[in-house]
Amino acid sequence: MIKAFVPNVWAFSIAIGIDLIIGEYPNAIHPVVWMGKMVELFNVSSESKGVKFTQGIVLLICDGGIWFLAGIGTVMIPGIVGIILQSFLFKSTFSIRGLYSHIKKCKIDDDEKMRHEVSMIVSRDTSKLNKWHLVSAALESLSENTSDSITGPFFYFFLLGLPGALLYRVVNTIDAMVGYHTFQFEWFGKAPARIDDVMNFIPSRLTAMFFAIFSPKKAFRSIFKYGPIKINGTYPMSAFSGVLGVKFEKIGVYEFDGREPCLSDVDRGLRLYTFSVSVILLFFFLLVVVR
Repeated sequence: MIKAFVPNVWAFSIAIGIDLIIGEYPNAIHPVVWMGKMVELFNVSSESKGVKFTQGIVLLICDGGIWFLAGIGTVMIPGIVGIILQSFLFKSTFSIRGLYSHIKKCKIDDDEKMRHEVSMIVSRDTSKLNKWHLVSAALESLSENTSDSITGPFFYFFLLGLPGALLYRVVNTIDAMVGYHTFQFEWFGKAPARIDDVMNFIPSRLTAMFFAIFSPKKAFRSIFKYGPIKINGTYPMSAFSGVLGVKFEKIGVYEFDGREPCLSDVDRGLRLYTFSVSVILLFFFLLVVVR
């Protein structure tokens, strides 16, 4: 059983190759899509906060348990078949090329088209945002999702092997779907949101450190000032903002110092992302090899 929680360096390497060459799987075979389908089964209509909260906990146990056990079972399969299946499943837990592509699409001079593209990657209403707020939203998403989509899965793969990476992805996916302060999701999504906060505590701060490598003084000044605004998300965002020297603002929620970002800052952000992800890949590859 202990073997199930030891990361496989071949699966790690092959999964990265799949991501960089192919990108995302089709929805029909994407494990994360199937993780999300469980949400619909458990979100039964109810007026009771206690019932909704219990539904959220049961969802976590069932969805997380299924994929955690699937990870253990996959690791137990011997030989090349087992490695291929591990690679397939592990790749589904992270997105390097996909995240880059989503942000690249946001670099559009047409405000209406840009609003549409940005709305695909953020939860806020983009219909009335001006150009620099749209750029800010895209760069905020890029920095925060570097933690959720890359550092987090790699960290739990290193810590608990494939089962850990799959469990992380389940929790993060459920939180992304129901972790909102609305009548429908406030109590149903409360447990997933709190578990997601706990699981992202270390990855979010690690991601901020990776960004800070490229301009430590500016990054740490921003981290110390704005990182604590949110329990996790503002740590990588503040570091990213500090390195780029641009202002991030979610109206009514937070506002980081800096000049207003322009369209060309999308490319600057993607370059910083590329350099940072290269360091993240090397860092976790070495950790996996050592373990």
